[in-house]
Amino acid sequence: TPTPRNHIFAAAVNGKIYLIGGRLGSMAIGSGSPTDIVEEYDPATDKWGWLKARMPTPRDSGVAAVYNGKIYVLGGQQITAINNSVSRAVEAYDPAANEWTVLPNMQLARHGIGGGVIGNRLHIVGGHITAAFSGGEPLNSPNHDALELGR
Repeated sequence: TPTPRNHIFAAAVNGKIYLIGGRLGSMAIGSGSPTDIVEEYDPATDKWGWLKARMPTPRDSGVAAVYNGKIYVLGGQQITAINNSVSRAVEAYDPAANEWTVLPNMQLARHGIGGGVIGNRLHIVGGHITAAFSGGEPLNSPNHDALELGR
């Protein structure tokens, strides 16, 4: 990847791979930072494209899923020298239009979540409700949410 990072959101649409957000640098507080960068890789040409429209909410450690050609990015966390928080953000990226849409937030902020699309519902499972390095072990969530994406 042109931008080295970890804890990224990743998804494939129309034969291209998209790397979204993540963390630049270390997970240690103050030595890394969440990013909003979106990069596209084309395996057919083995080339990276130009930077895409930036994610509205810089973060890492959430989940991404694809539905009807759009990439849905949910949750995550932001750890910086002045901020240590878990996100409720739900945003959708349309690679064809290179545009982001901000959607209603998740009910419970979480990072380290799993999920996927079944039919027209995006299922989000588990995760942590407290950010890393917030004191003690992160509190885990048993929640399972399902968001309807369309018909």
